[in-house]
Amino acid sequence: MTPELPHPPTSHPPIDTSRPHSARVYDWLLGGKDNYPVDQAVAEHLPIEAKTGARQNRAFMNRATAWLAGEGVTQFLDIGTGIPTAPNLHQIAQEIRPSSRVVYCDNDPIVLRHAEALLISRPEGATDYVHADVREPATIIEAARKVLDFDRPVALSLLGLLHFLPDDEDPRGILRTLTSALAPGSYVVLSQGASDVNPEGGQRGTDEYKKGGIRLALRTREEFGRFFEDLDVVEPGLLTAPEWFHGPTAPAPEASGLYVAVARLP
Repeated sequence: MTPELPHPPTSHPPIDTSRPHSARVYDWLLGGKDNYPVDQAVAEHLPIEAKTGARQNRAFMNRATAWLAGEGVTQFLDIGTGIPTAPNLHQIAQEIRPSSRVVYCDNDPIVLRHAEALLISRPEGATDYVHADVREPATIIEAARKVLDFDRPVALSLLGLLHFLPDDEDPRGILRTLTSALAPGSYVVLSQGASDVNPEGGQRGTDEYKKGGIRLALRTREEFGRFFEDLDVVEPGLLTAPEWFHGPTAPAPEASGLYVAVARLP
């Protein structure tokens, strides 16, 4: 982050190590060390595809961010950030557009602590962190306005997050609230665990998360596509994570249970 945060937290909320958290499970899947036994107990019993999906999700974020920065986007709002893992989104964006302004958001206190230490902006740009839950979209937008200019295009990303929002929590409504604050020409970057690629493995993963008190909502390709209603999906379209790329070098082909897409607000 910048040396002085626009709205620095006055205190750190306590970290609950008695319950697993999706951000820390994800950290374990990526090979990180910022997790606890309760998180490891969930992660170690997930299908091997979960590790593959975490890696593919991170790689997609890298490619999508680089493409957006190359298209001239200089503002990013990343919700469900997770524990910082280099390269972070702002590093990719600011490598291409040094003046990029990035706001990260997550609801795990351990992410807050790492964000303060590790998410350091280039002097030409800015980074900030909002400690909030995606289920409070209006709160997130209000806080992000202190860094981002919502009269100009913003790239909004929810990566590896939608499948932790079951339908009864109205994820489409949450997304509509977020996108309604964005200027025309903004972008939405989403990923979603698939229910129709490997149904047996998906059910096993759902069951293991449930044991830890975490609800997992995998979706079909058609169901994922509904998040993009009223948006213009950009090329190469709605695909599995390894299939989505721009440029001359394609990622190595591999099986994937993760759908991704980038769309533009008209």
